[in-house]
Amino acid sequence: MIIGIPKETKADENRVSLTPDKVDLLAKAGHTVVVESGAGAGADFKDAEYEAAGAIIALGPEAVFDRSDMIVKVKEPQIQEYGLFRPGHILFTFLHLAPEPDLTSALLASRVAGIAYETVEEENGGLPLLYPMSERAGMLAPQIATTLMQNQLGGPGRLIGGVPGVEPSRVVIIGGGTVGFNAALMANALGANVTIADINLDRLRYVSPASSGAIDTAFATPQTVLGLLQRADIAVGAVLVPGAKAPRVITSEMVQQMRARSIIIDVAIDQGGSVETIRPTSHHEPTFVMHGVTHYAVPNMPGIVANTASISLSNATYPYVLKLANLGLHKAIQTERPIARGVNTLDGYVTHKAVAEALRLEHVDLEEALAA
Repeated sequence: MIIGIPKETKADENRVSLTPDKVDLLAKAGHTVVVESGAGAGADFKDAEYEAAGAIIALGPEAVFDRSDMIVKVKEPQIQEYGLFRPGHILFTFLHLAPEPDLTSALLASRVAGIAYETVEEENGGLPLLYPMSERAGMLAPQIATTLMQNQLGGPGRLIGGVPGVEPSRVVIIGGGTVGFNAALMANALGANVTIADINLDRLRYVSPASSGAIDTAFATPQTVLGLLQRADIAVGAVLVPGAKAPRVITSEMVQQMRARSIIIDVAIDQGGSVETIRPTSHHEPTFVMHGVTHYAVPNMPGIVANTASISLSNATYPYVLKLANLGLHKAIQTERPIARGVNTLDGYVTHKAVAEALRLEHVDLEEALAA
């Protein structure tokens, strides 16, 4: 199979989908890898490293898309890439289609097989391709909040961990999954007073012993969440429903009752956001203020630690890329259930139920789409 690695086009996205060592393994397995010149530059991987690994270096995205059977990316294609789709393409990337009707329409019109990292699901319910970036985003959230708390950026001038005689900042995390737990661990390591709120009691029972009791937990009713937010210096939205739009668990009324110059970081923005007052921002303009609260909602947070994030993502995605390349699309879908669960669009159909429901489109069962 011919595998294409284009340069990412999303604003401030520095990651690359596959690192040179994985290209080397794919080439040795008999596959051809076409890499757009400069695709790895933001993550500190040079064209010469890809060439040494056996890749063909292409000038421009058109050369990559035209030659390739499977396109492996990091982030969802941008509008300038829609015209490069063709029937038969396999697109393997983070898609986050629930808030993306135009991209979904482009994939359907072009009959692209869209396989989303975020919905590849193992038998135990794990999301192995979402995990590494959720882990990175969670770890980044307190680090970013620490900077936003500083006076020169409009923050309240508080040190997240406090000092002797001055209490630490209060961090409230809504959602105790991979993002939330890693954000809590990092905030706790920085000395903050941390609470995770979730509706999953089993997850809360895990968090407490896993953190040796250092992280407080709360059952996430609206009243409980409001009480936590009223005392919070930093709130992190970390809610996930795979494939679906994130539920709006922090309402505008709640935001209005937060402390002036407090901070909200919504890591769920890729799926539409879990905060009613949120809208996507960028690394160049990462924040806006509403109701006196600083909002941060950059969809590609790990893009600012591109080397670490690219290696981590590539480590996770490579086995699935290899299976798709070795087996071909249809056999991989039929024999590899995690990959089958990752298919969002196929031959002009929406095959993931949560995506179809979020966009109010017809859902066609994957087996039916394969037989069409």
